[in-house]
Amino acid sequence: MFRKVIIGVGVIGVIGIALTYDKIGLFLDGRKSTLNEKSQEFFFDANLGAKGLADKLESEHLIDHKEALLAVAEYKGLDVSKLASGKYLIEEGTSYRNLLNGFTLNSNGNGNAEVEVDVTFNNCKDIYQLAGKVSHCLLVDSSKLVSYIENGATLEKYGFTIEQIPALFLPNTYKMYYDTDEEQFVTRMASEFKNFWTPERTAKIKKIGLKSPSQVVTLASIVYSEQSQNPEEWPIIAGLYLNRINQGIKMQSDPTFKYCWGDELNGVQRLLAVHREIDCPYNTYKINGLPPGPIYIPSTSVVEACLNRADVDYIYMCAKPDYTGKHNFAVSGSEHTQNATIFQNWLANELKNKGQ
Repeated sequence: MFRKVIIGVGVIGVIGIALTYDKIGLFLDGRKSTLNEKSQEFFFDANLGAKGLADKLESEHLIDHKEALLAVAEYKGLDVSKLASGKYLIEEGTSYRNLLNGFTLNSNGNGNAEVEVDVTFNNCKDIYQLAGKVSHCLLVDSSKLVSYIENGATLEKYGFTIEQIPALFLPNTYKMYYDTDEEQFVTRMASEFKNFWTPERTAKIKKIGLKSPSQVVTLASIVYSEQSQNPEEWPIIAGLYLNRINQGIKMQSDPTFKYCWGDELNGVQRLLAVHREIDCPYNTYKINGLPPGPIYIPSTSVVEACLNRADVDYIYMCAKPDYTGKHNFAVSGSEHTQNATIFQNWLANELKNKGQ
């Protein structure tokens, strides 16, 4: 009996020592630190799980004791459901314990140490280009983003047609979390749209003879497509086109019929009459007034220029015979014809000199 008691006490002692050793081992594992000598960016997809996290940290030379990290992660119960996708800044010498705490999902749906990323989309012709740029900033698939934007429920929710929906997106740089999904992104853009269209700006829409923000953005898209080099001309071109619209004259904007051709006219310097004959709802040589939606996603600076149009009587414009990218403006058809002849002669001579 006495021997059995001794053996029992011995077994308990061994178990106690083993448990103590495990705790000490975990404690020491948790105190191991990252290898980086300065703050380092790290992007993580929580679907990789703890093992995927350890593998990625090791491959980016941030840790050299992967098994130790996994042991601490297992002790903390950090499975896929408790980890957060996102961008992280890992400071030098971060302990494994604090490192894993940073990747842990909190009540706000983010990682405890997650930081926001810059989401920038400028110079986008359409929703497809926008989605492509956004997908390089966020953990969102570009095709899924396009599908969500063009979905009937989304269009109905925000009050746009599929042609008008590009007007919802105001090019800029925004702070967002890396794991922002397509719905969250569009919700944020709708909030930015609402903030931009203040009562003061909305009042100017009617003042310039238009009916909605999407119409202003459509006008701005044409203005920018006509003039991307010299912003001082934006209010003038906006005034010119509004004059034509208000007088019932077709806008006859070359960028609109070029838009109808897709990429086919890229690099073509001399546009011909046959190009203008394309049947397309965006071709302002064929339709009256504005096209059904933007042909480009313009910056708010161009939108502001349209809302504050120049008080001019011009209804014609023609490129200047030089490389400044500026225009000669005219009120009368005869003056415009003269400007156009001068430009065409100059262009023909330039092409001849270049052997084209």
